[in-house]
Amino acid sequence: MTLVPPPAVELSADQARRIALRAQGFLGAPNRRAGVPGVLRHLGAVQLDTISVLARSHELIPYARLGAVGRPAIEQAYWSGGRTFEYWSHAACILPVEEWPHFAFRRRAYRSRPHWHHDLPDGAYETVIKQLRAEGPLTATELGGAKNGGEWWDWSESKVSVERALMYGEVVCTERRGWKRVYDLAERALPDAVLHDDLDDAECLRRLVALAGQSLGVGTRADIADYHRLKGEQFDAVVADSGLVPVTVRGWAKPAWADPAALASEPRGRHRTTLLSPFDSLIWERARTERLFGFTHRLEAYVPRAKRIHGYFAMPLLAGGRLLGRVDPAREGSTLVARQVSLEGRKAVAPMAEALAEAASWVGCSDVRLERVDAPELRGPLAQEVARALA
Repeated sequence: MTLVPPPAVELSADQARRIALRAQGFLGAPNRRAGVPGVLRHLGAVQLDTISVLARSHELIPYARLGAVGRPAIEQAYWSGGRTFEYWSHAACILPVEEWPHFAFRRRAYRSRPHWHHDLPDGAYETVIKQLRAEGPLTATELGGAKNGGEWWDWSESKVSVERALMYGEVVCTERRGWKRVYDLAERALPDAVLHDDLDDAECLRRLVALAGQSLGVGTRADIADYHRLKGEQFDAVVADSGLVPVTVRGWAKPAWADPAALASEPRGRHRTTLLSPFDSLIWERARTERLFGFTHRLEAYVPRAKRIHGYFAMPLLAGGRLLGRVDPAREGSTLVARQVSLEGRKAVAPMAEALAEAASWVGCSDVRLERVDAPELRGPLAQEVARALA
């Protein structure tokens, strides 16, 4: 159990919410000059996922903060110039390349653990490394095929080998090509300045706890540990040296810590109105989302259709610093289809219309079609506001 010194600062629940919004880039003027790379540095990690509805989740993250930034520009910002690498953080994430040394603890752990369900014949791993060394960046298909021909998890020897090399840090993913990872040797793809595992586990963890605290602004032990999927005891071991300071948040049942910079000034400025990816780091941790916003968020893509409440890829609506509803979107040609809309009362109608119209424009749709609206009495007003926003 963490020994927490008496907190010097007490925050209201509203202050904690606004600190969190600013830390995540949703409060105040967006830093358009820093662009997508600035968003990534600010957040520390952007989650990747295979689902693509309006766009893939890693595209939705900068869109939510910057507005209608060009989608090709997002991909270029992530994958060009050796500024990023892909690794296991909160999940599979894009990370700033300068953070490579701080994941040495995880690479060491992967190298020392059993290899789960995939056994490799002698020489298979070495063959993949030799092929990459000789031929340069390659996809799993180009390395000999990704699958054995069975179920999706039935990986080929070359796919198992290169994914293992990725976890060990001998190989990095340099880009995505048609959503396939492109692999290269870390020694060739990463800057010499970061290509090392010199930091011990304690220093890696201290740095990641500090970064998570900065990206969250304020959070509990579970909130901060979850950001990069650390264990609670790993958080406990380094938090005292992380630079984060203990705080009390009224209404929170557990101790909290804050980034000192987040406490230095009152969060002010314009709130973003936008739709959030279900994989947005603002709402990664379900208990935190409920604590900050009084809003229960659950991705239902993997829930049987009959048991879904809000839809396959329900995207929460952020407006005025609150979560005011959600929409399950789809695209049909040039029409954005709102398959199911849930609204937190009349106050959510105009923001939802604004968010739908902006999202439609961003993905090249000229129309929005409403299907199911959970509050039937709000369907007409929402349709009118959507038409006005599209005009």
